[in-house]
Parts: sequence; structure tokens; C-alpha cells
Amino acid sequence: MAVALEQEMRARVVEAEAEVPRAMAEAFRQGNLGIMDYYRMKNIQADSSMRESIADAGGDDQAPKK
Repeated sequence: MAVALEQEMRARVVEAEAEVPRAMAEAFRQGNLGIMDYYRMKNIQADSSMRESIADAGGDDQAPKK
């Protein structure tokens, strides 16, 4: 039962992620999102991704040795 619930939650996440480009396109059309807002958002996403990759790569090397 737990596996089925997990799969259902993952399906909901995939559905929600599919709505993001549609919502952004609508925001562009309505004028609620400008091109500079879009570039700032992409820059923040890239920065977050870079920080996560650095943290993942450096995490094993920084572990205290026993």
C-alpha cells in the first residue's frame, strides 16, 4: 500500500511539473512575467543547481575520517 501511495504522489508531481511551462506561457501572454524576470529565475535555478552539484561532489571528501 505504501508503494502505491508513493507512485501516486510521484504521478502528481509529474503532472504539476507539466503545468509549469503552460503557466509561464500564460504569464508571458498576460504581462505578469517579463523577460528579465524569466532570466533572473533561470539564473537562480542555474546557481542552485551549481551549488547542489558542488555540495554533492564535495560531501564525500569532507567526511571526517575515523
